[in-house]
Amino acid sequence: MRKFAQLSATVLGVGYLRPAPGTWGSLVTLPLGYGLHMLGGFPLLVLATAALLIFGLWATQVMTEGQDNHDPSEIVIDEVVGQLIALFPLSYPAWKHGIDITALWPGWIAAFVLFRLFDILKPGPIGTADKRGDALGVMLDDVIAGVFAAAGVLVLAGLAHGVLGL
Repeated sequence: MRKFAQLSATVLGVGYLRPAPGTWGSLVTLPLGYGLHMLGGFPLLVLATAALLIFGLWATQVMTEGQDNHDPSEIVIDEVVGQLIALFPLSYPAWKHGIDITALWPGWIAAFVLFRLFDILKPGPIGTADKRGDALGVMLDDVIAGVFAAAGVLVLAGLAHGVLGL
């Protein structure tokens, strides 16, 4: 069971890539998010994200049991969940209005960059969640970073399409 949890928490070993395993975890999430969106649109993306959050909580708990380090860098399933959340503002309008999601490519870049920035810098509640020192904190800081990144994507889209009229 521990080996399965390790494979899951490291996203099939992606968490062992160096440098910056969190960035690698976020990067491999982009084709996953695309695939989920193409298979079932926004509803499937949300359901898969929720399932991965619950599953990731279990896998992280198993991997960190008995360790001093509550958030080893090889655990990247939390980045997967956070990055998927950052993609919500792209998936929903594409699904709702029948837009080709690849046409929203600037949003993909923004979602990736903003998520990585919030995950690395850990401002406000992201840092507070990270300091919990348990599996929930490991997952929760990336969930919040994903929400912040999603909000940033919405603001940037509003600026680009509303203010700039692009």
